[in-house]
This record gives sequence, C-alpha cells and structure tokens, in this order.
Amino acid sequence: MWRGLWTLVTLTARGPRRASQMHRLPFLFSLRPFTRQGSGAPTPGSGATIFALSSGQGRCGIAVIRTSGPASSHALRSLTAPQDLPRARYACLRLLSDPRSGEPLDRALVLWFPGPQSFTGEDCVEFHVHGGPAVVSGVLQALGSVPGLRPAEAGEFTRRAFAHGKLSLTEVEGLADLIHAETEAQRRQALRQLDGELSHLCQSWAETLTKALAHVEAYIDFGEDDNLEEGVLEQADSQVRELELALGAHLRDARRGQRLRSGAHVVVAGPPNAGKSSLVNLLSRKPVSIVSPEPGTTRDVLETPVDLAGFPALLSDTAGLREGVGPVEQEGVRRARERLEQADLILAVLDASDLASPSSCSFLDTIVTATRAQSSSGSNQRLLLVLNKSDLLPQGGPGPSPELPPHLLLSCLTREGLDGLLEALRKELAAVCGDPSAGPPLLTRTRHQHHLQSCLDALGHYKEAKDLALAAEALRVARGHLTYLTGGGGTEEILDVIFRDFCVGK
Repeated sequence: MWRGLWTLVTLTARGPRRASQMHRLPFLFSLRPFTRQGSGAPTPGSGATIFALSSGQGRCGIAVIRTSGPASSHALRSLTAPQDLPRARYACLRLLSDPRSGEPLDRALVLWFPGPQSFTGEDCVEFHVHGGPAVVSGVLQALGSVPGLRPAEAGEFTRRAFAHGKLSLTEVEGLADLIHAETEAQRRQALRQLDGELSHLCQSWAETLTKALAHVEAYIDFGEDDNLEEGVLEQADSQVRELELALGAHLRDARRGQRLRSGAHVVVAGPPNAGKSSLVNLLSRKPVSIVSPEPGTTRDVLETPVDLAGFPALLSDTAGLREGVGPVEQEGVRRARERLEQADLILAVLDASDLASPSSCSFLDTIVTATRAQSSSGSNQRLLLVLNKSDLLPQGGPGPSPELPPHLLLSCLTREGLDGLLEALRKELAAVCGDPSAGPPLLTRTRHQHHLQSCLDALGHYKEAKDLALAAEALRVARGHLTYLTGGGGTEEILDVIFRDFCVGK
C-alpha cells in the first residue's frame, strides 16, 4: 500500500521539512489512551443541588428520595437537625423534620455519599422514608424549602454521572434499558452493557487506532531521518486490517441487539380455522383475539407485546389466508401477507386433522415451502410449522405424513405440546435476537450501527489514500466515531434524546 511513499517524503527539502515537522509534534505527545470521560458540555443547571423521588410513584413500603450537588450535606443537616452528618455510606436512623416549622415528617434511614465516591460523582444523600403519599410529599416540600435545592429534571442524576465520568454513554444506555427491561433476555443484555462491555470493546478498538495513527504520524515527521524501526507503516496496515475484520463481524449481527431491545416480530399465520387466534391467546396468556368456529373471524391484524421464552416479541394474529372472500376479509388477507413480509419469525399454523384440504395444501406450498427455500438461500426470516388440534387425531392412528416439513404437534385446547413449542421458540428467538449471555456485546441502537459503520468506512478511505497526510486524517476520523459512540464527543442534541428516556429521579 505504501510502496513508493518514501520517495514522496524525501522529495521535500530538508530545511523546510524540519520546520514543518514541529507543528506535528504536539499531536505525537498529546495522544492519550482512550479513557472514559464526559461530553465536555456542562450539565444543565450544573452547580445546583437537585432532588427527586427515585422509587416508583404511589403507595409502597419504602420510598427513596435522593439529592445530588454541593448543598446535599446542608439539606441533610436541615432535615435532621440538630444531628450531624452520619458516617459516609452507612445507613443511619434519623427523625426528619420540616426545617421551617420543625414539624416531624417521618422516621427514616438516611445515607450520606460524599463525592466523588457516589453515583453522580457529587455529594449525594438518600432518604429511605415510608412510602405513603403524605410522607413523600412532606419530605419533598421540605427539601424544596432548603436554599440551593431544586427539583431534578428527567434523567438529570444519570446525566451528572455521565458528565463526571462515572458512566460512558453506552453504559447510560444500558442503564436505561435495564430500567425498561421486561424479559430475562433484555435484563441480561442491559446488564452487560451497563457493566461496560461495549464501552470497553470500543476503548480497545480506539487504542488500536491510536497506535496506528502514531505510527503514521511518526513516519511522516521522522521517516527521512532513518531513526524509526523498519516496518512502521506495515504495522499500522496490519492493525487496521485486524480492526476492519472485527468491525465487519460486529456489524453483521443482523440487527439482533435492536430486536432484543425492542422485540422480535413474530407473525402467526395460516388458513382459516387452523387455531391461530387460540395460539395467540395461549402464548399471550390473555384473551387477545376472539375465538370462533366460524371461518374469517379475524379480519384485521391484532398485535400484542409478549414475553416468549424469556425474549421480547411483538405477536401478530392475522386473518386466515384464502381467496374468493368478501372485500373486508380480503383486505385482512392483504394485511396478513404484508405482515408476513415484515416478520422475523413466522409461526405457520395448520389444522393437524385437515392437512389434505385445499387451503392447507396451498398454505404449505406458498408460505411454508417458499419461506424455507428463502432461509436456505440466506434470508434472515425464520419459520416454525405448528400442527394444531392434535387432540382431534385418532388415538393410536397414523400421525401426520412423513413428507411434511419439520413440524411441532400442539393442542391449544389441552396445552399438550406447549413446552416443546416454547423450547423451539426460545432457540429460534435466540438466533433472531442473539444470546445476551454469550458472545460479543450486541448493538442495541441505530446510533451504535451508524458510528461503527462510519468508522469502517473511514478505514476504507485509509486503505485507498495515496498520501500519508490523508491516511492519517482517515484514522483520526475513524477514531472520532468510536469516541462519539461512547459519548466523548457527543453533541447536546444527541445527549438530550438519550437522557430524555429516563424518569425523574434517575
């Protein structure tokens, strides 16, 4: 790649070259390891002390109220006077009183967290009070009367933790996902991101680019002096190639992380009266769809979020697929086919006692066989064939034809075969969403995909560059995208969107 560039470097006159080298020296000595840091932007209302209810709204046994900021110690003294501050990070039982009237408010546990050893990096206090609305309201009003305190905005505690370097931006996103996690898979993935796995991976990639960039810059400035080891540029090339492979593999995750965060799209489809609505109700554990022996009962797409074998999913009940029906049902069939094209996983349902009917044969040919053929040719769409109403099959009689594609027998009426279906769903959804407990950290947001793809594109420009200065600039751009991903250079607009997802008090 770099053959012939030595000639390009040595063509420059040595005198002017010496002078031109000096402007690059600050870069060589300013390269720092990629470390966790805030955005560099001031936290909204920085300098003020904030307070909020951090536990959920409504009646509860214990409610947690927290403060963060320089006036936290004063607030704690004001509500517990004449007592002094308790020992740091030890729970202490104190009587809370209104600082204006002296009226007792509650007997509560208080904890004092002096900064920077706290969640936000600032002085923090937690009041663990009884969770009645009157107690919580009284303590919040008392805190609001202390000079220098104001109510927190949504996500402001976490934003201060980010600004003080306690959390990277990807860890902040992991915390938000953990708060909103509804399934085991979402919880596991959120914990991994909160623990910094994605942040640490980006840190190692950025360190690789820092070394490569230092090698290229050193060659530009000092290559003509013969003071550098041989193969400096080759080392940079090798590092870039390895990073390209790692980024490419990470980007080929088929949006698994995003599906895990927002839910895979599972579409239940089949001919009329196969038991699709019964299956949707069974998997949802609630009566989502109307069940009737009359064909064509379901005429629109009914969707419900569910937890399927520990994975989040959006389950869609669709109209029975058939031709020659009225305009209303035909519109339902059109919508059903549209949902099939968007599905991550198709639950194809047939009546086990009516497999020879024209509607069942047509569905097998047009949907089941066609989808399996596409999957074998590289499509990401997956399909499970479910033969419902197995309770109608004759006892001891022959089972379904061995010529059928791989299938599962199920009775929605007796629930026989449900465990086998849930295990099959777990395997399929693990393939669609990724295994949150193993493998590299998943990319859970479009923002992650964008910055990694932009980093990979910049590395492509590095390889194509015919000039060392352009190659170095491409490495700087690539490294910058990794920095933006973890929040080192995020703009206020991006940060506002991310922290807006938090509730007040977190």
